[in-house]
Amino acid sequence: MTNPTSETTPPAEAAPPPPQDTPPTGDPGIHTGPLGRLGLWVTAHRRIVIAVWAVIIVGFGVFAPRVEQELSGAGWQANGSDSVTVRNLAMAHFGGNAASAIQVVVHSKDGTLDTPEGRRILDEASAILKADDRISQVVPPQPGATLSSDGSTAVILGGAAADTNEMVRAATDLKGPLQDLSTDGIQVNPTGASLLWSDFNEANLDAMMRSEMISWPLTLAILVLAFGALVAAGLPLLLTLAGLIASAGSLVLITQIVPVSIWAMNFAMMFALALGIDYALLIVVRFRGARMGSGLSRRHAVAETLDTAGKAVLLSGVTVLVSLSAVMLVPSPSFRSMAGGIMLSVLFVLAATLTLLPVVLYMLDGKLNRLSLPWVRMGEHRSARFAAWGERLWRQPLRWGLASLVILVLLALPVFGLKTAMPSIKVLPEDASARVGYDIVKDQFGPGAPGTLQIVVPTQDVTATAMTLASDPGIAHVMPATAAQDESGLSMIQAVPTVDPSNPALGETVDRLRADLPSSALVGGAAVENLDLKSQLDTSTPIVMAVVLLLGFILLLVALQAPLIAFLGTLVSLLSTAAAFGTARLIFQEGWGSGLLGFESQGFLNAWAPVFFFAMIFAIAMDYTVFLLASAKEHYERSGDPRDAMVGAVAHTGRVIFAAAAVMVVVFFTFSLSGPIPPKEMGVVLGVAVLLDAFLVRLILLPVALRLSGSAAWYVPAWLRKILPKVTFSHG
Repeated sequence: MTNPTSETTPPAEAAPPPPQDTPPTGDPGIHTGPLGRLGLWVTAHRRIVIAVWAVIIVGFGVFAPRVEQELSGAGWQANGSDSVTVRNLAMAHFGGNAASAIQVVVHSKDGTLDTPEGRRILDEASAILKADDRISQVVPPQPGATLSSDGSTAVILGGAAADTNEMVRAATDLKGPLQDLSTDGIQVNPTGASLLWSDFNEANLDAMMRSEMISWPLTLAILVLAFGALVAAGLPLLLTLAGLIASAGSLVLITQIVPVSIWAMNFAMMFALALGIDYALLIVVRFRGARMGSGLSRRHAVAETLDTAGKAVLLSGVTVLVSLSAVMLVPSPSFRSMAGGIMLSVLFVLAATLTLLPVVLYMLDGKLNRLSLPWVRMGEHRSARFAAWGERLWRQPLRWGLASLVILVLLALPVFGLKTAMPSIKVLPEDASARVGYDIVKDQFGPGAPGTLQIVVPTQDVTATAMTLASDPGIAHVMPATAAQDESGLSMIQAVPTVDPSNPALGETVDRLRADLPSSALVGGAAVENLDLKSQLDTSTPIVMAVVLLLGFILLLVALQAPLIAFLGTLVSLLSTAAAFGTARLIFQEGWGSGLLGFESQGFLNAWAPVFFFAMIFAIAMDYTVFLLASAKEHYERSGDPRDAMVGAVAHTGRVIFAAAAVMVVVFFTFSLSGPIPPKEMGVVLGVAVLLDAFLVRLILLPVALRLSGSAAWYVPAWLRKILPKVTFSHG
């Protein structure tokens, strides 16, 4: 049996035995850069590295199981907006009658609720609400407002005594006992914004778990085919698992300081899996090529791997982090915590890739090839098939380049008609409590009742405010003003719009009211909070995109020391992103394939998708860009030949890009098969983006750009060379 630390080349290899390692204290024959020296250090101190990672995984792993309970479900708001101010005022001065309050809809199927059974259920529902200290005040049904004219439907209001995140947890805890009050003739369905997020998070979590169950076996199968050996294929998954455990536990600890959205973990899971596989593929393939193909010693192989592939991984990780950091410009807690969660997972995966993975490779060595497929050559770093593909692109650049360009442009054109809005009630399953209660409220109190507006105004302006509301064509009903419960001098007027909360006309009504009402009046409510967030996203999205593009270009310029190819790499990434969103418009806005994917089209793309998915897609696209162009730069530094740079890059990274993209496409598309619309959007948009970017851009369009630009791709003016830090990719 082979010792894990031996230098014996596996019997399956035709290559001669590699040389023995030089003593750890010397390495006189190994010329390394900073990352190569890091590789030598971690292998020389592998026990310390393993111990540190064991502490990290076990330490954070203790908290990881609590991630679902600790992470928050709300935070979808525009900080500083009028609607958020109204919510805070409602909690402070109006008994918690805020957008986050819990509404319990009690509906009799057979007639009035004024029966012994109806009164009993109303009393028990009120008692359940009063027993929870997160409910500030329980308001019984009010005739003309929350009691239907025929007496068949009543709404009990449970005022919010906690922040929005805690109210979502309260909704999760209370909806079961409240629904259990239902009988054959009377149904009880809590609803409202907090219930909507509770039901959505529950449906989303179930969908994510089902998708993970499907994607992991498929991922392992693809990795086995890519690596040619089961042991090597398992390394990316182990690396990802280590990053996930560490990031999940750390997110739980962060929630003790600041609320973190549950979506942060969902996205972190996907990114950790996707990038962990990408990085491990590049590192493992390069190590096996150096160790078993070139016959280098283990330490020399580790040093060369980190000096070349490791440098590409580091630059890719930095690019991903910078792209996602731009999302922090959106003043919304959910967006910032989601971006932060992903960045945290990327940091852990990046750290594991550059420290733990080299140690594991060093120790496993020949055992990497255990349980290998019979036709695989383990020491093969350069792919003959992708080399042949690179040669074909060199000979026929216009044919292949124009074909891929036309496809991308045609798919990108629909993006100009893309419409966005905040998610409607259709994101919930039809049997979800929040949706059932929502539909009952619409039927009994009018289409605009679920989106009732709350206007907080100084008491002296109540009359003028009520008159303006009553005369507005977008308002169906105005309720009497309610005075604050303290001496604040404020009053609240609630107004029922004429249209459903997801109808674009509601936005026009709110804009008109804000212009016509007294300047002291603040307009809020759950539906208005969505409108204000949408407005904020419309403002922030172009800024975020511009920052992402600029920072992406700067990072490529620093990494490649070549302005032309850095610009082209950024440009084609933008093209593939536009094509992905064009495809998303056809599917989610126009409804193409909705029956196949099992969703009801909302007629728009969710408003948070462009800004967040743009950063994610661009980060992934730049991931592949760095892999390909770093290899091209390495070849060009050695030979000075543009043909060797282009063909060599495709030959050495094509298989990695192909396999990594296949895994990502599988992972992302599994999210489109189940669950609410937002995970489907996420799966389709990201899956299409990776599919287009990897196969049309990185394996065709970008190599063609290298071919057509020739040596000019790598030209850098003398003045710029003096400014840029020196970054090279050739080893030794």
